[in-house]
Amino acid sequence: MIDLKTIGIIHSPYQEKFGVPRQPNLVPSGKGELHLLPPFNNPDCVRGLEQFSHLWLLFIFNHTAAHGWQNLVRPPRLGGNEKIGIFASRSTFRPNPIGLSAVELHDIVYDKGLIILKLGSVDIVDQTPVIDIKPYIPYSDCYTDALAGYASQKPGIELTVEFMESAEQQLKLMPELKELIIQVVKQDPRPAYKRNSHQKQEFGITLNHSNIRFYVENNVATIFNIHYM
Repeated sequence: MIDLKTIGIIHSPYQEKFGVPRQPNLVPSGKGELHLLPPFNNPDCVRGLEQFSHLWLLFIFNHTAAHGWQNLVRPPRLGGNEKIGIFASRSTFRPNPIGLSAVELHDIVYDKGLIILKLGSVDIVDQTPVIDIKPYIPYSDCYTDALAGYASQKPGIELTVEFMESAEQQLKLMPELKELIIQVVKQDPRPAYKRNSHQKQEFGITLNHSNIRFYVENNVATIFNIHYM
């Protein structure tokens, strides 16, 4: 029996699984923070961490853990139709709901008993529990001649993103949100089975505690409403 301890909590722009990028570096504006919890919010725990530019984060897929796991899954990169084994994928529906992400470390902030790791782009839902941090070591963690099967290439931009005038007006309250919306939506967060449809489809996504409504038609995503919650 292993007793896993939550060492910290992620703060990110993504309040739900829908819209989270499949890899952190796909949405540069989607920066996050890791807030360490007691007793791990001790400066001794992060001594020397500032020497590393990138970190490995191990975390719990707490939003999907209750759904259990499957032998076979349908990766979005294969169109959502072809099945492969769970261990040949990065699906969240795993025997042990543990995720792994390589993120950039921008800063370590010490503030009145808090220790906050300022991170670059993340692919983790807000309030996700983190169970470990390990430094990223380039000479051992980066294999330039590695093979990656169906995921050997970075996914291309799937959608063109446009804003209706009403949405542009709403963005005046939070102009920095626009670039995040563009970067997230252009990756096409729709389920794979809906991507081949040319019919008009409406979706909602929550980013930075704002509800963004958009519709997709002929590979163009039109943002028509932004509601600040």
